[in-house]
Order: sequence, then structure tokens, then C-alpha cells
Amino acid sequence: MTDTLTLADWELTESFSRSSGPGGQNVNKVETAVELRFEAERSPHLSPAVKARLKRLAGRRWTTEGAIVIRAEETRSQIRNRALAEERLVEMIRAALVAPKRRIATKPTLGSQRRRLEAKAQRGEVKSLRGKVDEG
Repeated sequence: MTDTLTLADWELTESFSRSSGPGGQNVNKVETAVELRFEAERSPHLSPAVKARLKRLAGRRWTTEGAIVIRAEETRSQIRNRALAEERLVEMIRAALVAPKRRIATKPTLGSQRRRLEAKAQRGEVKSLRGKVDEG
């Protein structure tokens, strides 16, 4: 997967089923859809922080047992669907490995504060001029 991370065979399981949608005879008899299951929660290769990020990234694909299930059925070939599913899993794990940068809070500049206050004063002026006009 990466230079520092490899997954064991027991962590990944594949199952095949028939794809949905049009395709005639091919769809009706060939099991081309691939369901790739990765046991993320039990994986000794991932740190707890990476697992937490992976869970957030996976969303609905994260099961109650802590596995990620990726289904690929785009192509008519089982081999290509298998490669697509593996590619998606690798992308997801790579994204989870990158820790988000900590945001450093900064003060607004003096110029930006002044511009903001001037804009507020101008807007208040516009709104105050919307009142009733004195006839006198």
C-alpha cells in the first residue's frame, strides 16, 4: 500500500455477486460485482488516530463490527471491479494517514478591523435613511 504500511491477508475478504442494472445474459449469469471487506477496527497496522479518521471518511461504509465494506460493480469484468475496489480502499486509507494541520488562531489586522467598522457604519447609515421622511 505505502512504504511504511502493508495489510495482512486476514484483514481483507472479497465476495462476489451479480451486478445490478442492464447487461442481459452477462449480468444474469456472471458474478462481476465485488464486495471488498477490510477489518479496520481489528487491524494492528493502524493507529487509533488513523482508525478514527478512517471511520469518519468511510461514513456509511463502516459497519457496526468495525469493518469497511466497499462495493464495485461499474464494469462488466470481475478483475477490473476488483482493482477498482482495492484502489478505493487504498485511497481512503492514504487520506486517513494524513493528519490534518492544526489551525493557528490569528488576530485580525488593524486595517481589516477598520474596514469592517467602516462598512458597518455605512450599512447603518443606509438603513437609517430608509425611515419615514419628515414633511416640513
